[in-house]
Amino acid sequence: MNWRGAVALLTVAAAAPSIRYFHEERALTLPAAKAGQTCVTLDAGVFEHAAPGLADLRLYRETTETPYVVREAMPVEQQQPTIAPLNLGKRGVHTTFEAVMPEGRYSDVELDVTAKNFIATVAVTGSQTEGGREGTELGLFTIFDLSGQRLGRSTVLHLPLSDFRYLYFAIAGPVKPEDVAGLSVERVSEKQTYVTVADTNQLTQKGHATTVQLKVPANVPVDRVEFVVGAEPANFSRDVTVSVASAAAPASESEPPAPVVGSGNLLRVHGRHDGQQIDEEDLTVDAPWGAFGASGSLWTISVDNGDDAPLSIMDVRLEMAERKLCFDAAAGATYTLYFGDAALAAPRYDYARLFAPEADAAQATLSAEKQNPEYRVRPDGRAFTDRHPGLLWVALILVVMALAAVALRTAKEAPKAG
Repeated sequence: MNWRGAVALLTVAAAAPSIRYFHEERALTLPAAKAGQTCVTLDAGVFEHAAPGLADLRLYRETTETPYVVREAMPVEQQQPTIAPLNLGKRGVHTTFEAVMPEGRYSDVELDVTAKNFIATVAVTGSQTEGGREGTELGLFTIFDLSGQRLGRSTVLHLPLSDFRYLYFAIAGPVKPEDVAGLSVERVSEKQTYVTVADTNQLTQKGHATTVQLKVPANVPVDRVEFVVGAEPANFSRDVTVSVASAAAPASESEPPAPVVGSGNLLRVHGRHDGQQIDEEDLTVDAPWGAFGASGSLWTISVDNGDDAPLSIMDVRLEMAERKLCFDAAAGATYTLYFGDAALAAPRYDYARLFAPEADAAQATLSAEKQNPEYRVRPDGRAFTDRHPGLLWVALILVVMALAAVALRTAKEAPKAG
């Protein structure tokens, strides 16, 4: 049998969904008499009690399974390769260059500037045609490197949402053409929102570090760590370490898996520096990739204060990017979300493959989770020998003992040689 045949056989043999085998349910509340594309935000509780990857998640209209798609509204895609500056040089007192931007929408653009200890301003113009320097002015932005003052650096230009094919840059300040190595862009699909997974204001001060610990339930994704910091100090740059370990003790004497470790920086710079106003703040850190699992996870987050006073951290939040379940609703119909059947594989719907988001999609809400009143334990569909492997060994031992007894009796009854 070739591999395609094996996959087809496994697909046929996979467990079929049935309402009575789902342990949990959550009803949906839809806008009155609203039909068409409808979406509902999935909270951490769904991820915690569903199978990994939401494989057992099913939506029913009364008793009929309804196709759906789960959308992760991540606006920032993987950072693109460095874009080389074109026509890099001097024009009067300005360092100028242009860049061919990737197709699609983007927002933040980061300049790769090798200079140290500087403050500069960057004027950016966008155009859809090459050489269109008389295009749309996108703004005047400040970039800086204040590492000599222990205030970090920022060379990110927070552009308005744009799709210009060409960008033109003019840098005023102590940045020479040879200091500009290129730029990178963060692609944008739509505005991002986040859902809080866990948070705490219980801080521990030890030496130069401020530390917090949070637990995350099984299978719940975490995409970033957000800090809520008081208004003072107005300027700081603090390194952050994020360590994520399994929340469960190892099942054997073997060593537990090594923690997943990530790092980042908290930055706030407000005020005038060398005669220029700077207002830059970033109080979030990306979560380490893959830092969640079936046993839950324990997060240890440490802020290095150096020799400065600890920050006035009022809250630390673990957040996941908002995920929405979308489907086509019928007016007046009742829908219920079911999960909690580990025997199911992830569904495959044409609806998900062909899905096109609508800006005016209706927004539904999820009720509180409760046990499905029709729940029954799914019968074990495995073969008898798979369900009772010990009996196979018992039977084998009995057969061996019987054969040994027969052989012994035969040996006793055999006539002795004269």
